[in-house]
Amino acid sequence: MTTIYKVLGRDEWEKALARGVFEGSEVDRRDGFIHFSAAQQLRETVRRHFTARPDLILAAVDSSVLGPDLKWEESRGGDLFPHLYSVLSLDKITQAAPLPWLGETHDFPVDIPA
Repeated sequence: MTTIYKVLGRDEWEKALARGVFEGSEVDRRDGFIHFSAAQQLRETVRRHFTARPDLILAAVDSSVLGPDLKWEESRGGDLFPHLYSVLSLDKITQAAPLPWLGETHDFPVDIPA
């Protein structure tokens, strides 16, 4: 099992809860897939795209349950990132929790590599 992560704004999370699915952020819809990060990529993704946002939710998903719609594709620096070419049913999320902003960085779960 490989856990992958999606960072969502609280407003996106609340809309997904109401619908039962996450259809992607504005950037996801523009790119044609839902962007995820592996654990070792997560801190850099948050630093680049979500710095100082206090309203974040971190959702964890077991990548093995996403089937063939999940593709690992080359992106930043040649690293392979997980991209989901479908909506994300919320029943696939194994854990979701706030990702608090501490003033200089976000407060990541202890199992996310530094």
